Amino acid sequence: MSELSVNHLLGIKYLNKEDIKLIFETADHFKEVINRPIKKVPSLRDITIANLFFENSTRTKLSFELAQKRLSADVINFSSAQSSVKKGETLIDTVNNILSMKVDMVVMRHPNPGAGVFLSKHVSASIVNAGDGAHEHPTQALLDSYSIREKLGNVKGKKVVIVGDILHSRVALSNIFALQLQGAEVMVCGPKTLIPKYIDKLGVKVETNLRKALNWCDVANMLRVQNERMDISYFPTTREYTQQFGVNKALLDSLDKEITIMHPGPINRGVEITSDVADSSQSIILDQVQNGVAVRMAVIYLLASKIKQ
Repeated sequence: MSELSVNHLLGIKYLNKEDIKLIFETADHFKEVINRPIKKVPSLRDITIANLFFENSTRTKLSFELAQKRLSADVINFSSAQSSVKKGETLIDTVNNILSMKVDMVVMRHPNPGAGVFLSKHVSASIVNAGDGAHEHPTQALLDSYSIREKLGNVKGKKVVIVGDILHSRVALSNIFALQLQGAEVMVCGPKTLIPKYIDKLGVKVETNLRKALNWCDVANMLRVQNERMDISYFPTTREYTQQFGVNKALLDSLDKEITIMHPGPINRGVEITSDVADSSQSIILDQVQNGVAVRMAVIYLLASKIKQ
């Protein structure tokens, strides 16, 4: 298969197994490119991409921008804090104004679930969802799976536990879809208050004891506690959360086997994981960051090749 089955990347749930395989093979190629002395390829010289961020983001935005520049695309950055959105302009108007500048692709992060899907029905550009509320974050899930594949050789048959704030996490949902599509077993672990009610309907295991979860898994993906999305208190104190669901080196060393630690970032050091875990040889957090650029290059390149047809 040489092209994606979709014209947009709105969520993992719209992709199939072959799409993921193609994205990863393309990312392998781009990973070589970004490790060369000259890190640029002229692949997208005639493509213009607008980055629309209606929510704060540092890592995802930088990663997308770098990916676009490595492919030689023209890039426009838009952040809603400095825009007419503050004056009441609608999403469609904002985007149409940008599209009238002849933009081919829009990378968008938005606080409302489904914003990317809504947009894809109303504008002609290719849409990449860079996170929509607590719904999906497809490129993060792709780079997470890609990093597992790189470290362990394959995602199929691996046991992955996602630990922490599952309820507010778009990373968790996209990861569950992506991992299951590739044949991994998935478990979620966290305080009962932070695990969605019907999550077992997605075919994932649920565990509230961290040590049991870690002894079960090959890979632990530690999520950040998203204080900014919590309107009520879901656990008594951060200290208590850390005592029950934080990973430190002593806990890692006491397990029956060596597991791989991941984190989508930004890390609250000392809350989800301690510094000696984040910086240990079992952690692939910095590989995830590097792989994020290669995977996003692959996604943009594959979608752009469908625009050019």
